[in-house]
Amino acid sequence: MEKMIPYPIDNEQSVAEFELCGEVKAGFPSPADDMHEKLDLVRMLVKHPASTFFFRISGTSMVDASLDEGDIIIVDKSLDPYDGCIAVCYIDGEFTVKRVAIDSEGVSLMPANRRYKPIRISAENNFIVWGIVTFVIKKV
Repeated sequence: MEKMIPYPIDNEQSVAEFELCGEVKAGFPSPADDMHEKLDLVRMLVKHPASTFFFRISGTSMVDASLDEGDIIIVDKSLDPYDGCIAVCYIDGEFTVKRVAIDSEGVSLMPANRRYKPIRISAENNFIVWGIVTFVIKKV
């Protein structure tokens, strides 16, 4: 399993604002928009500061879900898990990030890489869905 360490949001920390230069087309080019607005990344990405944490991805079990080694994920502990969500889970003393599959027989943690096997959760596991992944920050 990947080793993950949460980094909490510091509500006292100053927030940097950036200039949002408008939209950019991913198709045909168009003239630049002269309208600019302030962009507060924390306000945009963090809905519940007291329950939001950052993790750095270590490992390759979620590469087919575009969660790559070194990416930063934003995780909200206040959200309820649902079938198909990507979540940080705590299982038997370790954190891992996986897609949660909920069915009539229980819960499985599904990797997004064929080289890894699903993890079926049983009554013997010390398990919680720790938080739901809401955003990923990646370097391109």
